[in-house]
Amino acid sequence: MEPIPDATVYIVDDDAGVRDALAWLLRTRRLPSQTFNSAEAFDSMLAPPFEVCSPSCVLLDVRMPGMSGLAMFEKLIACGLLPSLPVIFLTGHADVPTAVDAVKRGAFDFCEKPFSDNALVDRIEQALSHSAAALALHSESSSLQVRLADLTERERDVMRLVVGGSPNKLVADQLDISVRTVEVHRARVFDKMGVKSAVELANLLRNL
Repeated sequence: MEPIPDATVYIVDDDAGVRDALAWLLRTRRLPSQTFNSAEAFDSMLAPPFEVCSPSCVLLDVRMPGMSGLAMFEKLIACGLLPSLPVIFLTGHADVPTAVDAVKRGAFDFCEKPFSDNALVDRIEQALSHSAAALALHSESSSLQVRLADLTERERDVMRLVVGGSPNKLVADQLDISVRTVEVHRARVFDKMGVKSAVELANLLRNL
């Protein structure tokens, strides 16, 4: 897989040997990383104005002194950082059931220690691709919201009826305006929303 531009892998583990080994492994695969010796340290980095701006993922140890990996995972969910920031749990054999449960709740995967370097890097790269897709979807949704905000109230009325399949004459009757006025508003809606047809507009609005 080609390197993902501007990607970052966050390594959260209280074992310095594990952190160093993972950071070295990622360097050999041209994947930048940041390491944290506790969930608390990682949590501090997530304080506002932090936001996920580029493909990222977290390698999160399940069992650590203080805040556990699972508690950190719950905070990531509460902050709405998933799926832009996928979590791969690093777990010992005894913690596998806990990690499996976390996957059911939205974690990307878990890797049991000792893990295969190649298998772990493969999952990291897949998690980063997943993050990139989530960020792209969020950006598209944000852009759509901006375009919608630019519509006038009347243009919104026309859009709602057009998307519902109403022809111009019926839209005019329902809004008590002329067909020509409907045509003007319809054209403006299409222009502002960047579409060429009612079908394209309907498909666009499904992403909301």
